Amino acid sequence: MAWSGGKLADKNYDEFIMQTVLTDKLKANTTLYFPVVQECETGVRRWIEIPTEGSSHSHEGKSPAPGVKLLPKP
Repeated sequence: MAWSGGKLADKNYDEFIMQTVLTDKLKANTTLYFPVVQECETGVRRWIEIPTEGSSHSHEGKSPAPGVKLLPKP
């Protein structure tokens, strides 16, 4: 996904919505991570840190990857 709406001032932000279809083979109560590389005029930021198996996701890392927790089907 890429932003194509021109310059986005530092005081502004935007939300990016993603829609996807996932396979039934993914296990409920696990987290699916999406490593992201953010490129802007001042440089590149890599949000790519994925916790090792068995450890919890932490926002304290330098560059945590965004993730979503998969819930069981209702």
